[in-house]
Amino acid sequence: MRVIAGDWKGRRLAAPTWEGLRPTSDRLRETLFNVLATRVRGARVLDAYAGTGAVGLEALSRGAAWVTFLERDPRAVRLIERNLETCRAVEEQPRRYTVDRGDVTRWTGGDGSLFDLVWLDPPYTDSAAAALTQLRPWVADDGLALLEHATRRTPDVPVGWTVTRVLASGDSALTFLHPTPVYP
Repeated sequence: MRVIAGDWKGRRLAAPTWEGLRPTSDRLRETLFNVLATRVRGARVLDAYAGTGAVGLEALSRGAAWVTFLERDPRAVRLIERNLETCRAVEEQPRRYTVDRGDVTRWTGGDGSLFDLVWLDPPYTDSAAAALTQLRPWVADDGLALLEHATRRTPDVPVGWTVTRVLASGDSALTFLHPTPVYP
């Protein structure tokens, strides 16, 4: 794994040494960021189910204003911190990131700021509906959520979200979701 483009282009990232963590491939990240090119610079990004942190690091490398890495596995949190050190993000002042340890389906929004981009890469066997419902209040009205999932599976999309695009790449697919107003 490596950072594809931006300030940290070419930096090699540490991968997990245990089963159960499936990092987003370089190829899929490159496709994602080619599509998002104009939306990343200056954006506030949430990397939910952050794993290795590769997506959030790519966003920082390409000029995101802020990235929140959210991950529940303590081993993955340490891996994200190691990859932040590899990219020398820890030396930047002011810092443009935070690493939160917790479950996405119970997360209460960090500092309360809204996100422009939300990346969700849950285990392929899990439904993302609960996470999307929990995160909806923390996404700007003109924001975008991107859900990585198995190509063979159509994700459950809860109220408050509209699917606008699906990109398939091998066994993985990206579903683009825009927030929709929820009226009482």
